[in-house]
Amino acid sequence: MKIILIFILSFLCHSSSLAGEADVLAVDVKKNSGNTYNFSVTVAHNDANWDHFANKWEIIAIDETILATRVLQHPHVNEQPFTRSLSGVKLPDGTESVTIRAHDSVHKYGGKVVTVKLPKK
Repeated sequence: MKIILIFILSFLCHSSSLAGEADVLAVDVKKNSGNTYNFSVTVAHNDANWDHFANKWEIIAIDETILATRVLQHPHVNEQPFTRSLSGVKLPDGTESVTIRAHDSVHKYGGKVVTVKLPKK
């Protein structure tokens, strides 16, 4: 009985690490005026609980400068994949493409990223 209890407790303690890394599945970009854009990003992550969930996605430049961050306020345990938007993102002059990466509270970065060419209009 003691061994079974230890196994169960061990599984519960480590189960949040089984959710894996957060993946960006899709990005939709719309250009506003000037160098301002709206981004809709679809992320997949097997959110386990408040201890392990996709907690943000970022728009990064070719040189890996973080241009904008969309913080995700809660786990999306029953909503996978999920799409969240970030509007009014001002990008530096001359930016032609950006990469979107997701982050989770355990693994940090490492999942699938998506690079998109910015629309001209």
